[in-house]
Amino acid sequence: MDITTVTSHRYARRRADLALSDGETVLAGGTWLMSEPQPRTTGFVDLTTMGWPAVEAGSEGVRIAATCTIAELVAWAERRGPCAPPDEWTALPLVPAAANALLASFKIWTTATIGGNVCRSFAAAAMVSLAVALDGVAVVWTTDGGERTLPVTELITGNGTNSLEPGEVLRAIDLPAAALRSRAALRKIALAEHGRSGAVVTGRVDEDGAAVFAVTAATARPVVLRFPALPGASALAAAVADAPGYYSDPLGAADWRRGVSIVLAERIRADLERGSS
Repeated sequence: MDITTVTSHRYARRRADLALSDGETVLAGGTWLMSEPQPRTTGFVDLTTMGWPAVEAGSEGVRIAATCTIAELVAWAERRGPCAPPDEWTALPLVPAAANALLASFKIWTTATIGGNVCRSFAAAAMVSLAVALDGVAVVWTTDGGERTLPVTELITGNGTNSLEPGEVLRAIDLPAAALRSRAALRKIALAEHGRSGAVVTGRVDEDGAAVFAVTAATARPVVLRFPALPGASALAAAVADAPGYYSDPLGAADWRRGVSIVLAERIRADLERGSS
């Protein structure tokens, strides 16, 4: 795509470089920015030169830089990188599962970033599904030089909208170690074999027995359902059915999205009950 309105492209190397002029927007991977016209954009400010480590793991969990590519995150989760994650982080298979829920080829994975996917905030954004499933927290750099944090569930406000203020930049997504030590699973469905996800459901059981289910793609914004223990089939079905925000578009009717979300949630619940995922 020729972005004919863009007349400047500069590289950010320090925080002060992220102060945007009128018409500028930040760019990480750029796979969406370059996919269609951007009539209000006259300049790109490239985040990839900020030098943020893609993945930083510690005792409290993992920090995923906004500029981390999907390919880098998958390689780390599959222990193909130089710094392997702890063996007790049993929820990491959710990473390739979420990546494969994207409507994107492996070539896109090498360019598309976690931050870009989250900040675009589409209902079917698979990195949103991943972050929400594992209680991800968004680290946001504010325009006054400060920082704020909020759950990714609160960052997303609708299908394609979020709570970032003009000039704010997503620095990272933090995933807590407690969620990473859970047993977890992801299921998705689309109307077309290689189409955009119509519903994505995740579920996990934590070390203390608490259960967390999340519905994304089927709802305009993420819905998180928490239970003190793994719920029974009827209780889970009722909770998923009552979730707000099911919507209709050419890729699925609201009633279909609700119905398949109930089915996917039950499949995950049954797997977790049997001790598999």
